[in-house]
Amino acid sequence: MEFSWYLTGFVDGEGCFSVSFNLRSRLSTGIEVRPSFSISQNKRNLDLIKQISDYFGCGGVRFDNKDQTYKYEVRSIDDLIKKIVPHFERYPLKTSKHKDFLIFKDICRLVHSSHHLSPKTLPVILEKAYQMNESGKRKYTKEFLLKQLTR
Repeated sequence: MEFSWYLTGFVDGEGCFSVSFNLRSRLSTGIEVRPSFSISQNKRNLDLIKQISDYFGCGGVRFDNKDQTYKYEVRSIDDLIKKIVPHFERYPLKTSKHKDFLIFKDICRLVHSSHHLSPKTLPVILEKAYQMNESGKRKYTKEFLLKQLTR
C-alpha cells in the first residue's frame, strides 16, 4: 500500500494521461482515438520504471535514444480500464493532474464502450480530450479533426 501512494505522488509530478488522434481512412469516422498513460524517466531510473511496470502488470517499457529516457506506457484500453483507472480512483492524485485524470477516465470508458466509432459521439470525445494537457503539443487542432467528421 505504501508503494501505491508513492506511485500516485510520483505520477502527480512525472506521469501523463493523454489522448491522441490519428487520421485512419479505414475507420468509418476517419479518426483513430488513442488514450495512453505514460511515465518517462532518465535512464538512471530504469529500476523504478520496471517496478512501476511490475506493479501494474501491463504496458511496456522502451528506451528513447533521442532524450536518453525510458518510457513506461499503457495503451491497451482494457488495461487502462481494469488496472490504471482503478489505481487512481483508489489512490487519488492531488495536483491539477487530477482534472486530466477525470477527463481521461471518461474518455477511456467511452472508448471501451465503442463510442469513439460513432460520428455522433466522437465530437464529445474530441471536446473532452482538448480540455486535457492544455500546454501539450498536438498534431491536429480540434477544429481540423471536427471538419474530418463532416466529410
